[in-house]
Amino acid sequence: MSLEIKINEDIKSAMISKDRAKLAALRAIKAALLLEKTGKDLSGGEIPESIEMKLLQKQVKQRKEAATLYREQNRVDLAEDEEYQSGIIEAYLPQQMDEATLKSEIEKIVAETGASNMKDMGKVMGMASKKFAGKADNSAISSIVRSLLA
Repeated sequence: MSLEIKINEDIKSAMISKDRAKLAALRAIKAALLLEKTGKDLSGGEIPESIEMKLLQKQVKQRKEAATLYREQNRVDLAEDEEYQSGIIEAYLPQQMDEATLKSEIEKIVAETGASNMKDMGKVMGMASKKFAGKADNSAISSIVRSLLA
């Protein structure tokens, strides 16, 4: 089942249960998917899964950044709403890798590429970003790569 169909079904169930916060998060995902679908030349009208995962990660990142800003401004009510929405969106992402597993996988990539210093960071990041798309945040990957190559 494609993500778009699953989102549409979940929107219907959220409308029936009158869960406004969940409905807002699901509608944001649907809007982002529609924008992506109409903005690009997609043969067959299907969005590739890798792009869907990037879209969802972007939505989660936006919600978390907004929650942080709201907390800094002492707007706990708005921060909690953003965090709730980010939790709903994260449910559609694959299980995130823990840091220890991620580090061991990146060590394998470093060994494969023969990277030895910071000049080789681009090669390692390119391979790691493709391999862990949707499974790990690029900032976490970047920090591990920096620590290994430093």
